Amino acid sequence: MISYENNLQFAKYMDQIDPLGYLQSEFHFPKHNQENCIYLCGNSLGLQPKGVKNALLNELHQWEIYGVEGHFEGNLPWKSYHHFLKPQSAKLVGALPSEVTVMNVLSVNLHLMMVSFYQPTSSRYKIIMEAGAFPSDQYAMESQVRYHGFDPNDAIIELKPRENEHCLRNEDIIQAIQDHGSSVALIMMGGVNYYTGQLFDIEQITKIGHEVGAKVGFDLAHTAGNLPLKLHDWNVDFAVWCSYKYLNSGPGGPGGVFVHERHGKNTDLKRFAGWWGYRELDRFEMKKGFVPMEGADGWQLSNAQIFGFAAHKVSLDMFDSVGMDALRAKSLKLSGYLYFLLKNIENEKKIFRIISPEDEASRGAQISLLTDEKGKELYKYLNKNGVICDWREPNVIRVAPVPMYNTYQDVWNFANLIDKY
Repeated sequence: MISYENNLQFAKYMDQIDPLGYLQSEFHFPKHNQENCIYLCGNSLGLQPKGVKNALLNELHQWEIYGVEGHFEGNLPWKSYHHFLKPQSAKLVGALPSEVTVMNVLSVNLHLMMVSFYQPTSSRYKIIMEAGAFPSDQYAMESQVRYHGFDPNDAIIELKPRENEHCLRNEDIIQAIQDHGSSVALIMMGGVNYYTGQLFDIEQITKIGHEVGAKVGFDLAHTAGNLPLKLHDWNVDFAVWCSYKYLNSGPGGPGGVFVHERHGKNTDLKRFAGWWGYRELDRFEMKKGFVPMEGADGWQLSNAQIFGFAAHKVSLDMFDSVGMDALRAKSLKLSGYLYFLLKNIENEKKIFRIISPEDEASRGAQISLLTDEKGKELYKYLNKNGVICDWREPNVIRVAPVPMYNTYQDVWNFANLIDKY
């Protein structure tokens, strides 16, 4: 247990002994008064790794010299590009390589997964999700339910925190699953809630969901690259994620998909098919009759978006080199230090309330501040002083010190600015 101290000397000392401190130099930072900004917005858009530029230039060169033959020539032939992302992606989410693939973007992948895993009947048709999920998830659930002829007001069960609380209690989630069990077709949760930063118990939710006969999936947009995962061991049916937040792969970066191997081998499972999901051995014979590849690859629709994949590979290679356990160890200290500093300010100034879980095991990097009626002024003040964080209506400031590139001095400087406000 670290005894945190509220002074700059302590922050500098922690940076000196940080075994991952070298990683900061691998990223580009926006500038404020010729100095690096205090960038605490990796939960919205990660910073650009310096290796991305050369990776993109390499693919431009491949296109220049090979033209269409770039699909088969060069150091990373485009035809096989998604294979070059599999080992790192699998390690990132705790999966077998065959259980993951990089394709499309998150919302497209979520709909593709629901085609396969939301198969409602007249008696088992409901979806359980957390209330206040990111709008993409809300809209996907609503539209899928309507597509199958059900009323979202009846078919979607939204789990809300107790009165005067901001986070869901795990026992309430489990109780809701058990209470509605016989009518639930799908449990679809965020791994980490985007608004509060609460981490849900993926393993237990999956276990209880399966016990009542439901399929269980997760949106890991705020989880992948933020926390260690064991999707295969936890027996999750499917998961989707984006790559532009904690995974630092650029705006609109490619999405990721996990499909447990027991489903990946089921060629009879309903799905929307595309050419790139066809059996790779004879894909180019252009035969009629869809025969899916085994594993998550069988859900692919189109060939890779090479430039996005190239940027993503740079980031995945960095994660693969460092490892999520090391990143999580630093993240716990960074977010713990931020929580410590902000809790002192919260008690003294009364201008915000921390709504992220106090228990470090129940959150990732993000700390969310519920502000008073002057919260937008506080946010603007921070921005004018070189802080880039995130404002969410109606009055929440989200702050995420990312272990890949943030420092303890970033955290202390941010808190110090608020303390001076």
